[in-house]
Amino acid sequence: MQLQILIGVALGGALGALGRYVMVSQVSHAFGPWLGGFPLGTLSVNVLGSFAMGLLVEAFALAWSPPEALRAFLTVGLLGAFTTFSTFSMEAVLLYERGALLPAAGYIGASVVLSITGFVAGLALVRAVVA
Repeated sequence: MQLQILIGVALGGALGALGRYVMVSQVSHAFGPWLGGFPLGTLSVNVLGSFAMGLLVEAFALAWSPPEALRAFLTVGLLGAFTTFSTFSMEAVLLYERGALLPAAGYIGASVVLSITGFVAGLALVRAVVA
């Protein structure tokens, strides 16, 4: 693996994580009192990140061919840290567009159910050890 790609992912990841933190904090601060704890900040970064991923993927396919390190910086690093939901969205749509409807549905269902199950299992494990 090229060092430039690794550096690009690392730098993009740092900027994406910072952007996520700032946006979630700002949106939650601005709208939190009216939403009763609804995670609008997280929803906002997921939607914005997915939109940006769509823009980039289509631009890469139709109009722009940046170096691999820049692609990795923007997609895996920046958007991957800003929201992993953007990558999930891209992969689900790519499966669908390739005509793999059953795998796309399975991926979507499994991602949601297994991720929440994994989270609950982690909670349960810590609670069992600490309690």
